[in-house]
Amino acid sequence: MSNIERTISIAYLRTQLQNFSRSILLLILVAVAGWSIVVLELHQVDLSGGIDGLSFLFGAAIPPEMSVLRVGVRGLLETLYIAYLGTLFGVLLSIPISLLASRNLFPRHLNLLARWILAGLRVLPSILWAVIFVILIGTGPAAGVFAITLYTAGFVGKLEYESFEGLDNEPMEAVSALGATRLQVLRFVVIPQAINALISQSMFMFEYNIRHAAAIGIVGAGGIGYYIMAYLNFHQFDRVVVLLALIFGVVIVVDELSYHMRSFFLGDTRTSLSG
Repeated sequence: MSNIERTISIAYLRTQLQNFSRSILLLILVAVAGWSIVVLELHQVDLSGGIDGLSFLFGAAIPPEMSVLRVGVRGLLETLYIAYLGTLFGVLLSIPISLLASRNLFPRHLNLLARWILAGLRVLPSILWAVIFVILIGTGPAAGVFAITLYTAGFVGKLEYESFEGLDNEPMEAVSALGATRLQVLRFVVIPQAINALISQSMFMFEYNIRHAAAIGIVGAGGIGYYIMAYLNFHQFDRVVVLLALIFGVVIVVDELSYHMRSFFLGDTRTSLSG
């Protein structure tokens, strides 16, 4: 057998092995999904009462009580303030920690410490952070801001250090060779290279936090969720549906504004496929 034939045979075997491995992985994923359904007893869920439940909710929520709009707008504005401040403070807190967590920028012992901090911040969802701060400082929007800040720092910090590690090392090495300090490399090379990703991640986090800021009010951390929980406790579903509609509308608007802001900072993100 010639060298060319041997090379072709090896390449063919490698391709077959990869295809076989993908098939095995797919079977494992399907098997785990099936096993999870059995363990969670999803196949035994009784949905026969669902229609009656939907009929009850529809009857209780329709027509909506529009007099709650003033309260809803006030709570919604508070939710937006909480989400904005929590996102801003969280992103500012995450940047230095994520820089320390980047293996291409700092020694390993600092990487591990920074990554443990970020993992610790995101191990709890924002609603549990809100419970903790409500216990520590009492109910109100301050607890919501602190909760969103810490969760944002942990969540977006991971995205940031992965962006930093994906940067081209040559510009950093060239600037370092000219005698620049580590701080100068970070300020004039690393951050400018990663700024597009940082802006995109921050905007995504703001959208994400609006939903969470609405939810954490349920545990007393301020915002529109506080009013939703109060009305739910009294089964005033005609008021709840108005507040939920307000949240839905704001999420749609913010999503559209976020797209235009990303286009402003990062350029037009549309392709020829989108028309």
